[in-house]
Amino acid sequence: MLPNFNYFRPDTLKEAIRELQSPGALLHSGGTDLLGCLHDGVLTAEKLISLTALTELSGIGSTSDGGRRLGALTTITALAANGDLDKNYPGLVQAAASVASPQLRNQGTLGGNLCQKPRCWYYRGEFDCLRKGGPKCYAVAGQNQFHCLLGGSQCYIVHPSDPAAALLALDARVEIAGPGGKRTVAVENFHVPPQKDPHRETFLEEGEIVTAVLLPPPQSGRRSSYRKVRARQSWDFAVAGVALALQINGDIVSDSRVVLSGAAPVPWRSKMAEEALRGRTLDSRSARAAAEAAMAEARPLAHNGYKVPLFKGLIEDELLKLAG
Repeated sequence: MLPNFNYFRPDTLKEAIRELQSPGALLHSGGTDLLGCLHDGVLTAEKLISLTALTELSGIGSTSDGGRRLGALTTITALAANGDLDKNYPGLVQAAASVASPQLRNQGTLGGNLCQKPRCWYYRGEFDCLRKGGPKCYAVAGQNQFHCLLGGSQCYIVHPSDPAAALLALDARVEIAGPGGKRTVAVENFHVPPQKDPHRETFLEEGEIVTAVLLPPPQSGRRSSYRKVRARQSWDFAVAGVALALQINGDIVSDSRVVLSGAAPVPWRSKMAEEALRGRTLDSRSARAAAEAAMAEARPLAHNGYKVPLFKGLIEDELLKLAG
């Protein structure tokens, strides 16, 4: 059952920021995650601040430097169907198209997707786990077949967003507005690893709202992709996923981004895999080396060791696809 709450639909961003500072206030955009969390008792709210009237937070446009500005209220469907993004940032379009089901993509927003809560069944269930202020992470000694094998510390969730991995690979930035004005932060620094704070998912401060995501200008020779493996093919979260963005000059990889989803509590950038590719021809040997490097620091739990060969095969295969 949903709790009782007040509902406020501000006409301006300034109003939304002010109301969000009220005790017990939460933001509502698409609501696909929020309403489930309220129903299950993961979150409580005295007031919901709806952003749906703020049309300036929707849509896809260009920036002054030739990049793209993706409004936070832009639906996942709109991202997946945008021809310009498909041409210049195909990895992001592939990630958006892989999110959930068509119905959820129609309703869910980019900003909400980046800020969604973990899908861990201990967190979502009736367990007083560490992330909810309890004494421990129950996944460590429990059913952990879908939990993390990289970056685990105190809390062993995996980050649920597919677009977040693609945006990190593309070196995107998050535009934020709050009581102190506007700021931007790299997607790489937007999410909070559990060793810093196991009770938070993002570095948003009180009263702050994600207003847009900023993509850098397209680059000649840049190739990007996203692919994930899921337990249920049609709409599930990533068991293993990889976002790639490679700068290829001639036949040499001059720069690389390898970001994993379904692997860690935050979108996981594998700098070891990137180093294995940089300065080399993209071929079967370098792809295999990068896949091995990506899993070199993996620390599986009792029931998720199968993810290691799964990630290796996925990364190698996707790199070879980009090689053409």
